[in-house]
Amino acid sequence: MTDLRTPLERQFSTSDNTTLFYRCWPAQRAGITPKVIVLFHRGHEHSGRLQHIIDELGMPDTTFYAWDARGHGRSPGPRGFSPSLARSVQDVDEFVRFAAADSKAGLEDVVVVAQSVGAVLAATWAHDYAPPVRGLVLVSPAFKVKLYVPFARPGLALMQRLRGLFYVNSYVKGKYLTHDEERVESFNSDPLISRPIAVNILLDLYKTARRIVDDANAITLPTQLLISAEDYVVHRQPQIDFFQRLRSTHKELHILPGFFHDTLGEKERHLAFDKMRSFIDSLYAMPPQRVDYQNEDRWSPGADAWRILSAGPERYSVEDLAYRALRYGMKLLGRQSTGVRLGFETGFDSGSTLDYVYRNQPQGSSALGRQIDKFYLNSPGWQGIRQRKIHLQMLIQQAVAQLVEQGKAVRVVDIAAGHGRYVLDALEGVTAVSEIRLRDYSELNVAQGQQMIAARGMAEYARFERGDAFHRDELAALTPRPTLGIVSGLYELFPENQRVRDSLAGLAAAIEPGGILIYTGQPWHPQLKTIAWALTSHKDGKAWVMRVRTQGEMDALVREAGFEKCAQLIDNEGIFTVSMAVRCER
Repeated sequence: MTDLRTPLERQFSTSDNTTLFYRCWPAQRAGITPKVIVLFHRGHEHSGRLQHIIDELGMPDTTFYAWDARGHGRSPGPRGFSPSLARSVQDVDEFVRFAAADSKAGLEDVVVVAQSVGAVLAATWAHDYAPPVRGLVLVSPAFKVKLYVPFARPGLALMQRLRGLFYVNSYVKGKYLTHDEERVESFNSDPLISRPIAVNILLDLYKTARRIVDDANAITLPTQLLISAEDYVVHRQPQIDFFQRLRSTHKELHILPGFFHDTLGEKERHLAFDKMRSFIDSLYAMPPQRVDYQNEDRWSPGADAWRILSAGPERYSVEDLAYRALRYGMKLLGRQSTGVRLGFETGFDSGSTLDYVYRNQPQGSSALGRQIDKFYLNSPGWQGIRQRKIHLQMLIQQAVAQLVEQGKAVRVVDIAAGHGRYVLDALEGVTAVSEIRLRDYSELNVAQGQQMIAARGMAEYARFERGDAFHRDELAALTPRPTLGIVSGLYELFPENQRVRDSLAGLAAAIEPGGILIYTGQPWHPQLKTIAWALTSHKDGKAWVMRVRTQGEMDALVREAGFEKCAQLIDNEGIFTVSMAVRCER
């Protein structure tokens, strides 16, 4: 036990203008390199209950940060509420970036230590945002909470549909968390601990945790996982499944006998702290670990998944017959739906289809057709596409404001714009923009885009032209040089990375230093089989087979081209990301 360290108590603002409370424990002495540990508390709790971690870890050359998550402790909002788990994960990203900047350290100097629900947030952040931090320590992550009531989750989901937002009180008592009587008493008497949790967060937690456990191979950060052997609150097997699927070359798991859920507050917690300290010391003793993504399009789970999808289902298997029936039904009845018919005519990944999905107005040749169209437009993928459009517009407007603040001209190019609706919606009436150049390889898209520009009265400073998004030299020769480049919904349509490298290299050559790139990614999709085995592509009328790229792979390609990511947004389902990166100095 070292001398007790007194925290600074402060606040920081998130991107949605919510002011969150946090504590900071500055380093007691300077080290050779900066060391920053960001702590995330368990559900219902707050940063004040983490003081003992700083004191007992005994790392005087390390700066510690810990927040009160929104709806917890001294942070604002209804107790136990967040608009969504995705919003809370975005809060994690913003807080870690804030902590690094506030301590004048790089992200590669940060280690994240997170417990229970906080560990699920941290794992989701590592999966969805691919942050280049030093490593993770995840403690008893709540990937699957023990609810003890049969059919609790379906029942809660039904009640949410009927009642809307409501709150569920936690059944957890201090005696189920730890054998340490002092910790039990402090848990039961702490006025800042709140029992309620919003039903949307409880259901989001389960759904998101399942996605992250299933797709944990996307996480490549060095990770230590501590599991309590006698945990009454969460299940052990999902934690083990998660660990076994991690793709990190530096990972270690420890199961602590006799420990209850409050692993770092247990009576014998020195056993956990010894393991944590050893792991964290080893992370700082070696250079930051980054996975080599050079051959990701050949040797990776994503490449393997693409090859499996490309082969199709086993002939005459139950799965094959089911997808044959789906294709037959879509062609027989689905064509009464305007959206389905357009997909068969132009490709379900075409600019025309995407523009129809953006408009989101069910149409058909009959009442049945309109119902099919409504169901089609409400599929998870198309809902994600519409949210991606919103996120694109948000980051486009943010990029324009950033360029204006720096005194730069705003010249925009989108190299595969489809019909260009999301760009025009974002920039219509924005007087700071001096030029909008939309490009696409499809003559149909160019014609439709030109009509949209004319209809909006934007022809004076906007134009649409035919161009190849993968032609490096063509992109590099763009004049006048753009200061804002956009590429959306393109790269996931092509499995090989060399074309992506050529495209990004051309954009890097065209965009001047300090300029901005906005790019999209697709790290995960719940309907890959349905898309590959039932829908057709605009490229050749054959199967639409997508290769998902982890966010780490996508960011690595962007970084290789000479850009550094500075912001990211992702939808609640974790399907589509929109990122912003700055062109580095040559």
